[in-house]
Amino acid sequence: MKVEPAKMDAFLNETRLARLATADADGQPHVVPVWYLWDGESLWISTFQSTHKVRVLRQNPRCAVVVDDEREGLELRGVMMQGAAELVHAPREFVVDMSTRIYTRYLGEQGVLAAEPQSWIHDDENALIRLKPERVVPWK
Repeated sequence: MKVEPAKMDAFLNETRLARLATADADGQPHVVPVWYLWDGESLWISTFQSTHKVRVLRQNPRCAVVVDDEREGLELRGVMMQGAAELVHAPREFVVDMSTRIYTRYLGEQGVLAAEPQSWIHDDENALIRLKPERVVPWK
């Protein structure tokens, strides 16, 4: 089913969870819920460099992300993206800015100012996963 790009962007800009799927060098899948930011071209995820998902992406940058919802019964909407992720840890100002934008989406202007997530945002281990999808499959 063909979905207009503006409708897909509007859907992705709603505050919802995404699920990031990775597979290690042995092919073992790993799926985790993540907060994200869609900028119209790339999906950005704030993470720590020591997480399992980052270790796996260093071995194999290929991944998939699904953002979906269910309204009533069979009325499903979603977007699946696939591609090679890029790990971004510098410049620090950019990582802090993007992480702040991601956390603000979910916690609001006041919530993002709390000790946590501020400690996470400014931690030297904080990094970004950028997925500029090679394939996008939206539905409804």
